[in-house]
Formats: sequence, C-alpha cells, structure tokens
Amino acid sequence: MKMLKMKSNLSHLFLPLSVMVLLIIINLIKGADYFTITVVNGALYGNIPNILFGASELVILSIGMTLITAASQGQDISIGVSATITSAVFVWFVLQAGEVTVLTILGGFLLSCAAGLATGAFNGTLVSIFKVQPMVASLILFTGGRSIAFMIDGKLSPILANEISNQIGTVIPGVPIQTPIILTAVFIIIVALVLKTTNLRLYVESVGINRSAARLNGINPKKIIFLTFLIMGVCTAVAGFIAVNKAGRHDSVNLLKLIMMDAILAVAIGGNSLIGGKFSITGSIIGAYTIEMLNRTLLRLEIEPAMIKVFKAVFIIILMVIASPVVRAFAKKTLEKVRSGAFIGNIFKISGAVKPAAEKED
Repeated sequence: MKMLKMKSNLSHLFLPLSVMVLLIIINLIKGADYFTITVVNGALYGNIPNILFGASELVILSIGMTLITAASQGQDISIGVSATITSAVFVWFVLQAGEVTVLTILGGFLLSCAAGLATGAFNGTLVSIFKVQPMVASLILFTGGRSIAFMIDGKLSPILANEISNQIGTVIPGVPIQTPIILTAVFIIIVALVLKTTNLRLYVESVGINRSAARLNGINPKKIIFLTFLIMGVCTAVAGFIAVNKAGRHDSVNLLKLIMMDAILAVAIGGNSLIGGKFSITGSIIGAYTIEMLNRTLLRLEIEPAMIKVFKAVFIIILMVIASPVVRAFAKKTLEKVRSGAFIGNIFKISGAVKPAAEKED
C-alpha cells in the first residue's frame, strides 16, 4: 500500500521536477556559476537563495489555492487583492502605533490575519452557502479590493521606515538565511503538521471528489469549503505581510498584482486537478519555485522584458499540453507497449524486418 502511494506521489511530481531539471540544465549551459553562493554581510546570496526569496509569497498563496481548488472545484482570483487589503491593515496599525517594536509588528500581523479571515469568510460564504462559482465569487473582491486597500492607506503610499520591518523583508543580522525564506519554511512546516495530525486532507479530498458521498459519510461540504477559504485568508495575510516588508512601502495598486495567475499555474504544474479531488501540497510548492525559476531564467537569458510574458506563455502552453490527460494516456499506452515488446515488434513489422511465418517456411 505504501509503495502504491509513493508511486502515485512520484507520478504527480514528475512534471514539476522534470521542468525544474530542464531549467537548471539551461542555466548551467548559460553559465557554470549558476549554483555559486556568496556571503554578503553574513547572509547567503546567489541564484538559488534568490529563487527561494522571490517565490516566498507565491509558495504560500499556492498552498491556499491548492486547498480551495481541491474542495470547491474552482479557483480564488482575489488572493493578490486580499493580500493587498491585509497588508494595508498591517501598515495602518504599525504607523498608528507610533513606536515600532516587536509587539507592534506582531499586533499588526494578527490584525492583518483577522482581515484575511474576513476576506476569506466573504468569499467562502458566497461559495459554500450561496453556491456561487469560486471564480465569480472572488471576482467581487478582485474588482473592488484594491480601492478598499487604497482607502485604508489614506489615499497615500505609506512607507515602513523602521529597522524591524527592514529585517523582516531582508535579513536579520547574524542569520545567514533571508527572513522571508525562513518565514516560508515555517509556514510550510505548520501546514504539513496540520495535514499530518488532522483529517483535513481526507475531508477536503472527499468533498472535492464527491460531495454527496462525503455528506453521507458525515462530512459537511459547506463547512469544509468555508474552512478552505478561511485558510486562504490566513495565507493572504502571511503573503501580504512578507510582500509589504520586502518592499518597505505599501503600494495598493501594484502589490502582488496578477499573482493569482501564477498561483493557479503552480497548482496545475504540481500535478493537481483544477476540478478538485486529490491534491499535492508538495507539488504546488515545487510548481511555485519552478515558476520563479522560469522568470529568472528568462531574465538571465537576456530576454527583453516586453517579450518575457510571450516566452512564458509559450512555455506554459507546451507544459500544459504535456500534462494533459490525452498526452498522458498516450504516453502510458506507449510505455506499456514498449515494456511488452509489442511496440518494437510493430516497428520491425512496418519496416519489413520481421516477415510473416508463411514467408519464412517458403
């Protein structure tokens, strides 16, 4: 049983890992110094640390998107906007507090989590209670959310000019790893522990596969779907917290703009079905890092900024075609033929290398 489960997990991770290996090979061809890591003021810098640093927000949002997709069979397109609202609440609290201390930052973060839960509850109510499609429900916040953040900001672009925020967004003196990387790792560990010690995975997958069957087994689909949106609310708060401290200022117009597209793509690259059911958090995390690696690879190849989206779109099309059920089924059938020897026999028969038995007897 364990072997079958491991085999299933590896098959889901084959695509994202293959893409990651391909990108590494391309980067090594471009320059053998790709894995070079330097130490600047006691902190580690280089291509790999930069990828881990740059993908922090995307990784966290991809985790929430995975759970929503698995349970509700749809996607939340308001995650970037929700993160903008939560980070606006955080910045407002910190600036209103006057003196910035660790407790001030913690208080602002908790308040932003409350704001995230509110946005998650709003979307979750529309989806779970009123049966609105997730993409349509989240379109409301997607449309008006940045205006809400702009009003919280006081129609300005407030600056976080304090040492603690700077250290959260960059690096803490004496710690070799950049703070956003550490925060992301801690968040991943917490999610892994929750999935390991609770029935959340079982409930989410059951609701995503068959809501009627889940209901007959005592699982309330409405509560599970609502819960996944609440979890996404926390994810947006954490991602917004990291993003605004990285930037050092709050830009309600551009903060995490269009990140929902990369989050959905990360879920798909990770081998997860976009129509719900079984899910792989590990796959989505690898997918998120793969997208960040792709972005940086295109920059490293000196592709013009205006053309990067075109190259990225072409790459994604190829990737999605390879990952499609039709191509997977064809590859599986071909592999089975190769293993049985029938495929090679057919090739020889077509080429005339193998003659029918009647001809041999003559």
